Amino acid sequence: MAQLMHAKDTVSASLAECFVTIEGNRYNFMQAIDLEAKFNKNKTKVPILGKTGKGNMSTGWDGSGSATFHYNTSIFRKLLKRYKDTGEDIYFDIQISNEDPTSAVGRQTVILQDCNIDGGVLAKFDADGDYLDEDMDFTFEDFEMPETFAMLDGME
Repeated sequence: MAQLMHAKDTVSASLAECFVTIEGNRYNFMQAIDLEAKFNKNKTKVPILGKTGKGNMSTGWDGSGSATFHYNTSIFRKLLKRYKDTGEDIYFDIQISNEDPTSAVGRQTVILQDCNIDGGVLAKFDADGDYLDEDMDFTFEDFEMPETFAMLDGME
């Protein structure tokens, strides 16, 4: 009989922590609503003698992400203003930890390094809205995984 994952071993979407470190200052980024960081492999098509199709060879990677957060902090707007005023572009780290105490997988932490925002919202209002939020796209140049999820029973 096949082993099945238990529903309790899913990880709750809202049980996470997010910290942003800018110039040595670490902020608990509790304003975050969602964040997704992607690792994108760059590939080159490779012709292979004797085959009608081409192979795919990985030649590098790039990191990109997007986040939505409550419109109640000026941290990133200050970075944009600083760039406008001085031309100095500021890079920062984002640390995301997921841990659901019900799940047997434990905790995973990913640190996105040398993040750089693509732009941002300077001002906003919505007379018909319930609350204000904002989206931010960013790139990152490296990452670490100091903690990884455990293997569930039956995976190995």
